Amino acid sequence: MTIALTDVEQQLNDFDRATRTRALLELRRRSERGELVWPRPAEVANMHCHTFFSFNGYGHSPASLAWLAKKRGIKLMGIVDFDVLDGVDEFFDACAIVGLRGSTGLETRLYLPEFADRVINSPGEPGVYYHMGLGFSTGHVPASVAPILADLAQRAAQRNREMVVRINAHLNPVSLDYDQDVLPLTPNHNPTERHIVAAYVQAVAAQTRNPVAFWADKLDLPPAQVQAEISDPPQFHNLVRAKLMKRGGVGYVQPGPTSFPTLQAFHELIVASGALPCATWLDGTSPGEAAIGELLEWLISQGVVALNIIPDRNWNIADPATKQLKLQKLYEVVDLAQQLDLPLNIGTEMNAFGQKLVDDFDAPELASVGQAFLAGAYFIYGHTVAERVLGLGYQSDWAKAYLPGRRDRNAFYTAFGQAVEPGAAAQVHLASLDSALTPSDLLAQVAG
Repeated sequence: MTIALTDVEQQLNDFDRATRTRALLELRRRSERGELVWPRPAEVANMHCHTFFSFNGYGHSPASLAWLAKKRGIKLMGIVDFDVLDGVDEFFDACAIVGLRGSTGLETRLYLPEFADRVINSPGEPGVYYHMGLGFSTGHVPASVAPILADLAQRAAQRNREMVVRINAHLNPVSLDYDQDVLPLTPNHNPTERHIVAAYVQAVAAQTRNPVAFWADKLDLPPAQVQAEISDPPQFHNLVRAKLMKRGGVGYVQPGPTSFPTLQAFHELIVASGALPCATWLDGTSPGEAAIGELLEWLISQGVVALNIIPDRNWNIADPATKQLKLQKLYEVVDLAQQLDLPLNIGTEMNAFGQKLVDDFDAPELASVGQAFLAGAYFIYGHTVAERVLGLGYQSDWAKAYLPGRRDRNAFYTAFGQAVEPGAAAQVHLASLDSALTPSDLLAQVAG
């Protein structure tokens, strides 16, 4: 009996990887038989999608995201997860199966002593900085830096466990057992705050006679407000998270210099893995981002070579005054990034329900920056495929010898990303080329 298409697609998000792979191969077989027709890929990209290895608002696995991109005609896609590289190899395998230009990344929080007196991109937390590594070629990092990667996950787990203890005390008699109630919500035991919120909402629903009254009491909110919001799970989960886990909540502890890894350790992990340290930008309105030139110049001196932006939250805004301010800040930071030779990594995150599957590249507000967004996407893919197949990525000795300037290096990997077709067959051809070729000869071989 033939399994319905929607059932096969649901299997893409099963916690068992073998099940996900079988489902993706089945979808490809159906397309090869003409039962499914993929749209022609459009010049659009989403290079910042969280998977269910950290949290995806739609429950997407790496394989599911690759299928989504192919199904929707998204030409380039990149995954990014908090504190782990668990989805990297699965995503590359899925990209080869469906023929997708893909990249992978890692996101975490750091503490920057140099900005200890300024909020940067973590609201209400001076010195705390969301930071990224992009362009990993595998999820298996060198042994020399494996302890740094393990430390990221261990720190996150410890923060979560301590938070649950504090929230349990506040929500008594409702409580969670972290190992039994939270870890099973994740495929590889890397839960986030959003998983913990979901577990608490489930526990209250199961353990109390009147969840509305319970939440109204524990969150100090009018019952009518709770009643109105509890029927919209994503909105209600955000409310619970804000009241319990963010600044001012019972689960919150103000982070300090020892709460997170150092930038130097994180960069050591990224560079040793052949990947790219990537700055991140929120919206330009914080004290730290008001000095974005100073911040980026310092980060470049520490090894940063790219900049991540989430465009939708900087222009798709209802209030006209806020929109005008943040849109102007967006234009300014894109212009600054180009002056500083920082390619852009853009996307929608997808780590909360309601976030777009891909940015609206046709929006008039993005007309002046869309090409920079696409160039950045091709750059990241170009580096990734060069490193993954030939060992000739941005950080390689080959790149340093032939392309010592960042501008020339950026231009090469952007052109390389545009020239190298996705899919297993293209990678076999690429692997057959001589890795001693010059950049221009290599590009000519690929383009030919």
